[in-house]
Amino acid sequence: MRLSTLSLADYRSYAAAQLRLSPGPNVLLGYNGVGKTNIAEAVGYLATLGSHRVTQDAPLVRHGADQAFVRATAHRGTQEATLEIEINPRRSNRVRINRGAPVRATEALGILRTVLFAPEDLELIKGPPEVRRRLFDDLAMQLRPALGSVRLDHEKVLRQRNALLKSIRQEGFTATHESTLAVWDQQLADAGARLLRARLDMLATMRPHVEAAYRQLSGSVRSARLRYVSSLAEQADGGDRRDDRRDDRRDDNGPAGAATPGTDAAGGAGAPSTLEQASRGELAQMLHRAMQESRDQEIDRGLTLVGPHRDDVFLALDEVPVKGFASHGETWSVALALRLGSYRAMVDDDPDPAARPILILDDVFAELDARRRRRLAELAGEAEQLIVTAAVDDDVPESLMVHAQRVESTDQLSTVVPMEPSEPAEQPEPTEATEATEATEAAGDAEDDAGASDAEAGR
Repeated sequence: MRLSTLSLADYRSYAAAQLRLSPGPNVLLGYNGVGKTNIAEAVGYLATLGSHRVTQDAPLVRHGADQAFVRATAHRGTQEATLEIEINPRRSNRVRINRGAPVRATEALGILRTVLFAPEDLELIKGPPEVRRRLFDDLAMQLRPALGSVRLDHEKVLRQRNALLKSIRQEGFTATHESTLAVWDQQLADAGARLLRARLDMLATMRPHVEAAYRQLSGSVRSARLRYVSSLAEQADGGDRRDDRRDDRRDDNGPAGAATPGTDAAGGAGAPSTLEQASRGELAQMLHRAMQESRDQEIDRGLTLVGPHRDDVFLALDEVPVKGFASHGETWSVALALRLGSYRAMVDDDPDPAARPILILDDVFAELDARRRRRLAELAGEAEQLIVTAAVDDDVPESLMVHAQRVESTDQLSTVVPMEPSEPAEQPEPTEATEATEATEAAGDAEDDAGASDAEAGR
């Protein structure tokens, strides 16, 4: 899967721009702040209908413009499709496929598949649970576009149910409230079960790929582990066990604090939980029952306390939490492994080489040591199309500098300037110096592992 052209109109810092993209590596070079990431973001938006940087569409429209357009020509093998997304901050976005009549934006889901890694992805480790939930939801929607409507339905019913709970708290519980709440309970349980089942399926698919990618990137003997932490398990254990003071700082979308290993009934950090074995119907029953059991708490709080909007994914190296214990290099490696796991989950879903998703690495190489750069370049090489952004040419491995373009900015408007094509550099045979360097870097990783273990032991 690849793009041959990408056009932007009134998108972020681009009044108008058109890029030609080639199969294989495409590198966008330029100083920080000139608009490289805006291109990476636009390609990702075509696939997911969302930005990896902001939750609202208004910042995507250039200042002074009413709407923005992202257009592309996508290829899958011998098939070609044109895709245009009209981004409207004040009304619904619209999509044109193959220059047809405008349709709902969700009709574009599934046409293009991408996996984007950016510095913001450190939030997958350090950030709130909603960031990790979104990783699995976005992946599930790319593989099963109908889930986009399911997520919208869940969010809509959740808002309505929370509004009703607040009304009950203020006015008292009446027969009318009870009948209305019963309707929202059932609808929320049904939509929540579909969303939860999709996340659990994605987790099971990604788990071995994340573990393999982490070992390939880091060279570490430790294993990257993922485990789903469900509010259903909390309810079964007697309600929300997190500190109430932290709960007061969170919104309807979930906890502000990090999940801990003890919040799920599963055994080890990487072990499948009993929840993962449940059918969608069983999950709906579990959600409905949990809402009934937590009704008094929910009325008191004016919030829905059970459901996929309250869940998290626990990340560990062996049994040690990544958040708060892993070194900087380990944290980057886990975050990259999550994205590479997403990529391989897509490949598993459709093994046709022409269906491989576009891989986007936004300003990633600058954060990695030389050995991790080489390994990431090798792992990324299997993508039919790779888009890389970098501020410094030397940050990008020579093997990827095949098709490069320079991004410039004048008067706060960005432009893209093609560069002279270059041939990929031949990879030299390993020398004693190279092997010594790699041994030194590997020893540094071993020290990272030991340091993290010592930190865990000292707590």
